[in-house]
Amino acid sequence: MSVDSFNRRRLLSSYFSVIVSITLVLFLLGFFGFLVLSTKKLANHFKEQVTVTVLIKDNAKEADITQLQKTLSVADFVKSLHLVSKEEAAEMLSKKIGEDFVTFLGTNPLQNTIDLSLKAEYAEPEKMQEIKRELEQNSFVSEVIYDQSLVALIHENVNQIGLVTLVFSALFTFISVLLINASIRLSIYSKRFIIKTMQLVGATRSFIRRPFIRTNVRLGIVGALIAIGLFYLSLWGIVRSYPEFGVLIDNTILFIVFAGILLVGILISWGSTFFATQRFLNLNTNDLYY
Repeated sequence: MSVDSFNRRRLLSSYFSVIVSITLVLFLLGFFGFLVLSTKKLANHFKEQVTVTVLIKDNAKEADITQLQKTLSVADFVKSLHLVSKEEAAEMLSKKIGEDFVTFLGTNPLQNTIDLSLKAEYAEPEKMQEIKRELEQNSFVSEVIYDQSLVALIHENVNQIGLVTLVFSALFTFISVLLINASIRLSIYSKRFIIKTMQLVGATRSFIRRPFIRTNVRLGIVGALIAIGLFYLSLWGIVRSYPEFGVLIDNTILFIVFAGILLVGILISWGSTFFATQRFLNLNTNDLYY
């Protein structure tokens, strides 16, 4: 094997190891970034599943119910609403229990109801209590009910999950920078004699740094693009296997994550290369052997 062939293979091996390191690190970093950005969307999804039921008195006038519907349909806190008559409620309950309880009892004990789905920003314990008090001021509303313990549990867990995810993401970002930096520094270390030789023959520092920065930024871009591709395929596979995770898919979030992966790949590659070459430029010739 010729010297040129050996050097070419060693160079390609060095480039390959840098790309693999950058790809794996950016893939995991993109995953944590996606979790951070999707936490709020996931929390909003669960909050909007909480149903607030407005029970209407039997003696309520049809006009009053219609007016309440219209008022609620344009209210800031309502995402959607559905009027369920006592007859519809009885029919659904009969199907659920498998028995016509109305015939058995001789009367329908259920009430007309309006089921509300609140916007996520209003589905919090304090705000829901205010909404409950406001709705119960209507004389024809007998009661407003919702699962208070569930709302409190969602609110508490969402805050904890968001904090834990943010801490882990920050920690992993720091580790990612160290790993990519170490990989690039190791790559440049093998060329330290070339750097010093160029410096000794009069090349300026910026001239020496330029080709290394250009090469490693390109490797960073390649690694970032591969990481983006792997992340997209992984996400597609998860959603295909578990469709319920489709609620997390948001084009804006994906764009931010993909742009972030690419930007981080470029910045870390540039910064690591700059400081690594600077370090070897500042070393004495004798120090290069250690």
